[in-house]
Amino acid sequence: MSRQIPAAHPSVKLFVASALALLVTVAAPAHAEAPVAGWPQAVSDLPVEQGIRFGTLPNGMRFAVMHNATPSGQVAIRFRIGAGSLQERDDQRGLAHFLEHMAFKGSTHVPEGEMVRILQRLGLAFGADTNASTSYGETVYALDLPEADPETVSTGLMLMRETASELKLDAGAFDRERGVILSEEKLRDTPQYRGGIGFLDQVLPGQLVPQRSPIGKTDIISNAPVDLVRDFYRTYYRPDRATLIVVGDIDAAAVEADIRNRFGTWTAATAAPADPDLGTPEKHGERVGTVVVPGGATRVQIVWTRPYDASPDTAAKRRAQLVEDIGLAVLNRRLSVLAQQPNPPFVSAQAGAQDVFKSARIAMIAADSDPAKWQAALAAIDQEQRRIALFGVDQSEIDREIAEYRSMLQAAAGGAATRTSPDIAGTLNWSAGENLVFTSPAEDLALFDTAMKGLAADDVNQALQRVFAGNGPQLVLQVPQMPDGGDAAVEKVYAASRAVAVKAPEYAASVAWPYTDFGKPGDVVERRAVDDLGITMVRFANGVRLTVKPTKYRQDEVLVRANIGHGRLDLPHDRLLPIWAAPALPLSGLKAISYDDMQKAFAAKVVGSDFSIQDSDFKFEGATRPQDLQTQLQLLTAYVSDPAYRPDVFKRVQQAYLNTLTQLQATPGTVLQRDFSSLLHSDDPRWTFPDRTQLLDAKPEDFEALLRPLLATGQIEVIIAGDVEVDDAIRMTAQTFGALPARGDEKSKTDGADVHFPAPTSEPVVRLHDGRNDSAGAAVAMPIGDFLSDLPRAAVANVAGAILQNRLIEQFRLAEGATYSPQGDVDLSRSIPGYGFAYAYVETTPAKVDHFFQLVDKITDELRNGDVSPDELTRAKVPIVEAVKRSQQTNGYWLQNLRNAQTDPRRLERIRSSISGYEAVTAQDVRTIATTYLKPDASWRLKILPVNGSAVR
Repeated sequence: MSRQIPAAHPSVKLFVASALALLVTVAAPAHAEAPVAGWPQAVSDLPVEQGIRFGTLPNGMRFAVMHNATPSGQVAIRFRIGAGSLQERDDQRGLAHFLEHMAFKGSTHVPEGEMVRILQRLGLAFGADTNASTSYGETVYALDLPEADPETVSTGLMLMRETASELKLDAGAFDRERGVILSEEKLRDTPQYRGGIGFLDQVLPGQLVPQRSPIGKTDIISNAPVDLVRDFYRTYYRPDRATLIVVGDIDAAAVEADIRNRFGTWTAATAAPADPDLGTPEKHGERVGTVVVPGGATRVQIVWTRPYDASPDTAAKRRAQLVEDIGLAVLNRRLSVLAQQPNPPFVSAQAGAQDVFKSARIAMIAADSDPAKWQAALAAIDQEQRRIALFGVDQSEIDREIAEYRSMLQAAAGGAATRTSPDIAGTLNWSAGENLVFTSPAEDLALFDTAMKGLAADDVNQALQRVFAGNGPQLVLQVPQMPDGGDAAVEKVYAASRAVAVKAPEYAASVAWPYTDFGKPGDVVERRAVDDLGITMVRFANGVRLTVKPTKYRQDEVLVRANIGHGRLDLPHDRLLPIWAAPALPLSGLKAISYDDMQKAFAAKVVGSDFSIQDSDFKFEGATRPQDLQTQLQLLTAYVSDPAYRPDVFKRVQQAYLNTLTQLQATPGTVLQRDFSSLLHSDDPRWTFPDRTQLLDAKPEDFEALLRPLLATGQIEVIIAGDVEVDDAIRMTAQTFGALPARGDEKSKTDGADVHFPAPTSEPVVRLHDGRNDSAGAAVAMPIGDFLSDLPRAAVANVAGAILQNRLIEQFRLAEGATYSPQGDVDLSRSIPGYGFAYAYVETTPAKVDHFFQLVDKITDELRNGDVSPDELTRAKVPIVEAVKRSQQTNGYWLQNLRNAQTDPRRLERIRSSISGYEAVTAQDVRTIATTYLKPDASWRLKILPVNGSAVR
């Protein structure tokens, strides 16, 4: 759907989307093929995607192989085992996930510790391209191979075959991994997670799902013998529970033959186990429950449950779900309008319906609110649900949602031929797990058009009656502390709301988009082509610069960015400013049209209006398609030239930030998320997250007074990348940004000389978190310098940073089991001369923090004084090179890297030399960087420790 997406703060997700909306399968042009036993299309009237080689081996293993050339020369592999935490016995809770970890710890033909190295040599980064996940009903192993040559693909399939039945499950390796799992358990134990578990306890009581969180129980993780994992492996890793998916720039027939050869010999070690009884939803009427989560958000949820429908995926079933979806979209639109009113009852709210782990179908309306105003949020969502149930929907509302939904499906169909292999593989894996036919975008659009033909209000109203039927309504209130009076007080508030009679809604008239004429189109005063990079640079008479990069990476995708002024570098740095309120700008709409009316006007279009404040510019951005590019440019031009700054929207964003403060104090990771940028900019207020007092003191007029003059006078640079003709882009930009009044070509008020990395620390800086007393964070950062002033140095620094991270993974994670996932990176500014750093961060136990610092010192000492082997250098360089190659086949890469390219030729040189620069790095170069920059006496250190050593649960 063509919703405009507001920007979020770079470190905090403001609005929690609790939508449980119908997911529509996305794939390429479809025609019916012969059904394949074991796949859902065998028992469905829906046509499956053309061009996929579906199969089922004699042993029961399913596979799907597809040739797809986007990105070129790359392959995505997904290996799904249809078993997860729901299949565990009581004494195995957490061991399905533990087994997933053990897949990387040695097998018959791959020694312990070698799997990650093999993948790194192939160009896969640990975590980014090599990953696995365990859910309630499945375990999925994922490889995104950077090369599609037969040897690389064969290696990927070999590793999946090893995982299938050849894991060693060595007792010593098992014991060493316990600490990693326990570290991950701490990492996941956030207020949001505890709230989710509490919600499941309330709505699925007596069922298996609430008892089987995939992370499991710490006492079992700490003490279980390896035989329990071996038992799970023998029982559930079996061909009849396995699905292998390979999508990429491959010879599909050859890959299928390889799969048949490798996996055809796999046999089950035990008799087929029966799946557990997941239970059925309790039958009940209205009821109320409370989930208390200290440090968590305040959320009001009204829920209806009914049994899970396991019937086959058919056209009739999808039509029914699509009609439900349209009705829920109308309800969501009404909730969105409520959120935009003065003094809204909630910060955000959303409704939806979804199957939950094959245990129930849940329909829900949820609202996030001010902790002191949950009563108003409850009344609002209760009464809005009853209003739509009693009075139904209007045909005009249905038509609007149909137009918007259809525009989304049209965009997907238009870009079907250039979907990426990871996206296709992921969707194939999801559809296999959900027993859904893998239909193409063209088929999805056709199904939608058939379902919507003649759709009337009565049809939608009947669908909504079914959505809000079943067991319920059940109110689940999540709060940081129990309200006075307990559940009885909550019941009283709910009863009072339900006693309020609701009135029929008022329907607003349709609206027209008013920003279509910005004056005389601008004249082009300069145009030049950069032929080797395929870009065109234009300057208009008013000073606006346009850079266009036509591509065919994604059909029907055009990305647009407008960079205004100099961002944070234009702001004063002697006081904290309300730049955190950036999301309020797009949500405020424009002077001539509100945000809600804007969505009405754009119902049939695909446009976006993201806004954020960057280090060196104020950034507007949108994703569109060729036929809507004119509207997209009009939209961004209107935001630059005529923004509204509505105070009520500012206050809503302000409240959303206030709601996050306790959550940001809840774990070491959230404290780092909140404070790291400020700390590494020497507490410069331009990079500082506000505290409660600063948030409460902020005024809407201060936000407007800050931004309006900067957006009105700042130099404008427009970048367009994607499926677009250069002359069309120039013409449309001339009619929009090029038609604005001239702006000066002034230089920045500051060159960034006032931005400083912090001084080295003799003792670590200490921050405290309110979470568990067995959890701590530790960070080390060392200054290096900026990116563009010395491109070879930047390349070497990135390689050195990768080696540092790899050694931390091998020593602190794999050998010691002291953390789940060490984080490390080299962040060299492309905006601030002289500013940039390398850093490493871990979450571990408080007792291990000092050891982490010592280990970083040891590793950097070895980098300064020892040798980096050719193999280690390869394992650091190749994943970086392959990541660049992948990235360069995306429109987003060009949008980011062409910024300021017209005025700073180093940026073009950076694009040209990025791959060769990394390939040229030597071991001696790494030693030089380490000797110059990676030194203990230059290090800045941070500890994040529990408050008073006490746990908060």
